[in-house]
Amino acid sequence: MNNFFKKVITGILLLLPLLIAAQPLSDSKADRYLSERGEVYFRFARQGIDPEYLTRIISLDNIKNDTVYAYANRKEFDHFLKLGISFETLTPPSLVNLSSFLKKSGSLKDWDVYPSYTEYVTLMNDFATNYPALCQIHEIGITVEGRKLLAVKLSDNVAQKEAEPEFFFTSSMHGNEVTGYMLTLRLIDYLLSNYETDENVRQLLDTIEIWINPLANPDGTYFGSNSSVTGATRFNANGVDLNRNFRDPGQGAHPDGNPWQPETEAMMDFMTGHHFVLSANYHGGAEVMNYPWDTWSRSHPDEDWFIHISYQYADTVKKYAGSTYFSDVVPDGVTNGYDWYPVFGGRQDFTTYFAHGREITIEVSSNMMPPANTMPDYWEYNRQAMLQYIRQCTYGIHGIVRDSVTGMPITARIEILSHDADSSHIYAEAVNGDFHRLLNPGSYSLKVSYPGYKQKILESITLPDFTSSLWTEVELAPGRDIPSLLYETEQDRFTSFLYAENKLWINIPDEGSLDVVLYSAKGQMVYKTKNVNHTGGFMIVDLDENLTPGMYFGRVIRNGKYLGEIRFSCK
Repeated sequence: MNNFFKKVITGILLLLPLLIAAQPLSDSKADRYLSERGEVYFRFARQGIDPEYLTRIISLDNIKNDTVYAYANRKEFDHFLKLGISFETLTPPSLVNLSSFLKKSGSLKDWDVYPSYTEYVTLMNDFATNYPALCQIHEIGITVEGRKLLAVKLSDNVAQKEAEPEFFFTSSMHGNEVTGYMLTLRLIDYLLSNYETDENVRQLLDTIEIWINPLANPDGTYFGSNSSVTGATRFNANGVDLNRNFRDPGQGAHPDGNPWQPETEAMMDFMTGHHFVLSANYHGGAEVMNYPWDTWSRSHPDEDWFIHISYQYADTVKKYAGSTYFSDVVPDGVTNGYDWYPVFGGRQDFTTYFAHGREITIEVSSNMMPPANTMPDYWEYNRQAMLQYIRQCTYGIHGIVRDSVTGMPITARIEILSHDADSSHIYAEAVNGDFHRLLNPGSYSLKVSYPGYKQKILESITLPDFTSSLWTEVELAPGRDIPSLLYETEQDRFTSFLYAENKLWINIPDEGSLDVVLYSAKGQMVYKTKNVNHTGGFMIVDLDENLTPGMYFGRVIRNGKYLGEIRFSCK
C-alpha cells in the first residue's frame, strides 16, 4: 500500500465517527458568500487530519497553531461539509476595512492607493511609452472576463534577445492578495526612473532581462468592479484557484479536477516559452519564503541553494522592518512548501519542474489586503531584498553552447552529474545558446549534450562562494550515430530515448506489445499509439513537424506494464 492511500485511510478512520453521527453542516453566511462571490473563506481545527488529505478537497490558505484556514468554491465546500467538521465562516479580507481600499485624492505615484483596473493598464502602458529604450509591454493572455494579463520586459537593449539570464517577478494570482501587486508595480517604476542615476540599478538592467507581471488574476482583484479592489476574490471568474490549476510533477495534468483556465494556459505558455533562470510569485496571508517542493516531501537537488537565497531575502526584510516581520509562520521566515502544507497544481512546482526554472513563493504580508496607506512601508521593507533576489541571476555557472563547425547556437541540455534529479537540469536558450545554472559553492562536472552531437563533460568547475560567477564557452562537434547519443531515463526501465528532427527514438531491448502516449506541457495529447508489436531495439515515432516549441512528456507501457517516462524539449 503506497503512502498516499495510507494517509487517506488514516484520515477516513479519524473522521468516521463524525461521518456516521453528523449531518452536513452549513450556515447562511457561507451560503451567501458562495452565491454572491463563488467562494467561501473559513477556518476549522485540524483535528489530526493529514494536510495532504485536506489539500485534495479544499484550497488550503494557511495552517497556524493547528487551525486550518481555507477557501472553497461550491463543489469543494459541499465535499468538505460531508466530513462533518465544525467550522467558522470568515469575512473575506476584501470586505474588511472597506474605506482603506478606496482611492483617496492625490497621485498614484505616491504609491499609497490601490489603482483601478483602468489606471493599472494605463500605468503599464505609460512605463513603455516613457522609457521606450528600457521597457516593452507584452500581453501574456486574456482572462475569463476579457481583462489583460500584462508583463513588462526591462533591459538596456529591450528590443533584443541578449545572451543574458531572464528573471521573472509575478504577483496576485490570488486576486485578494494585493501587497505584491503594489510592490511589483513600484519596482518597475523604481528600476526605470533610477537607471540613469543608480549604478546598482543600471547593472541589473545591463546584465539581466527582467520581466514583471504585477497582476496575474485581474478578474479576482477587480471582482467587485474595475474601479476598486474592494470585494476582491481569491479565485478567478470561474471560481477556480489558479495556484492549484497547473500541471503538477507528482499529481499529473489536472490535480484540482478543473480544466486549464485561460490565465493558467497563458502563464504556462509564457513560462515554457522563456528560459527564466529565477522567478518569484508574490502572495499574501502570511509572511514567509516558501521554497520547493510543494507536491513532494522529498528535497529538491538544489534545496541548500533555495534555503540560502530564502534566508537572504528573509534576513534582509527583517533588517528593514524588524524581527517580527516574516515570523508568523516560522520565526526565521523560511519554510519548505510541503513541510508547511502540501499544494498540488501550484505554479512554483510547475515552473521549477516543467520549465526548468527556479521559483520561490514569497508570502509578503500576513494581511492579504493591508490598508493602502501602508504600501510605502511594505516597499521600504522589501525593496533591498527584491533587488538582491534579482541579482542572484548573475551568480553561478554561465556560458554559451555552439556548433563547432558553423558557430551556430545549440539548445543543449546542461546537466550537473551526480547532482541533478527531478528535472533539475536546464537547457541553453535558442537565440544565443546561452545557459545560466544557479548553484551552491562547490566543484561540479557539467554534461553538455544535444541530439546529433558528441556530448562534452566539463569537469571540476569550481564556485568558491555564493556570489561567484563563472563563464564558459562550449563547442559541440557533430556526432556520427544517433544511438550513442540518447538520453538515459531517470527510471532506467527502458534503455534510452532521443528527440531529433520531429522523430522520437526509443530504445527498448525486449519484445512485446507497446503503448506510447505523449502530451504537451498543458496536458494536451499530441501522440498516441496502442498495441504496437515491438520486436526489440529502436522504436521510431514520427511526430507532427508543426509541433510547437515547449516541453513534452510521455510514458511507455509494454505488455501492460509501465516502463518509464519520456521528457524532451522541442525548440
